[in-house]
Amino acid sequence: MASDPFPHDPAALVARLRAAGCVYAEDEAALLTAAADSPQALTALTDRRIAGEPLEHLLGWAEFCGRRVAVDPGVFVPRARTALLVEAAASVAGPAPALVDLCCGSGAISVALVDRLAPRWLAAVDVDPAAVACARRNLAGREVTVVRGDLYDPLPAHWRGRLDVVVANAPYVPTPAVALMPAEARLHEAAVALDGGVDGLAVLRRVAAGAVDWLRPGGHLVVEVSAGQAEALCAAMTGLGLLPRVLHADRWDATGVLARRPE
Repeated sequence: MASDPFPHDPAALVARLRAAGCVYAEDEAALLTAAADSPQALTALTDRRIAGEPLEHLLGWAEFCGRRVAVDPGVFVPRARTALLVEAAASVAGPAPALVDLCCGSGAISVALVDRLAPRWLAAVDVDPAAVACARRNLAGREVTVVRGDLYDPLPAHWRGRLDVVVANAPYVPTPAVALMPAEARLHEAAVALDGGVDGLAVLRRVAAGAVDWLRPGGHLVVEVSAGQAEALCAAMTGLGLLPRVLHADRWDATGVLARRPE
């Protein structure tokens, strides 16, 4: 059996993490231990985790759809539930699709989609410069355009009306609820990646409105949303002329909306 990288008390480490509210304390202890190269480094990482820093920011990566995706400090941490968007996009994309990943954050969705779909064109967009830098690092060496800008604004005009899929993990937390989020998200992830306006749907409505122009006839928009917001978002999409349906995946406790632009 391999020995520990340095002497420490695993049980005490787990107890500290559990007392701080870490639900998966054993797993986190193992990951922090593997990431540290000295007892002092492990103590520092543990103290920062107990103070509320996201585990993924401490490790420098998050697991998403079976891949390790780099996550820089301040960048939105990809959640397991967002795998629903990857599955939905892949199910409707068709061969060699043209796709856009809006509010891309670390670029996790694009990382998961680019090898799976072999798109003829894929762009990842975010308004946050830290997220764009992180996404560029994750997508280096792949045929993906990563640009900074507000939703569709930085996209080349010749793709208007030609996209097969628009996927967006846009912010959807209502502004009053942001203050109630766990500190690791509220204090350590960019507010622009969390705050969705008064009812949480302000950015998603803009995403849907733009999709009407940027999707080809028969193209699809895939977005994440909370279960309680799905009906209102579908109503807004219907009003724009899109044909939406609600998606739900119990295994990820995830809700999304898949909307098609009519032929």
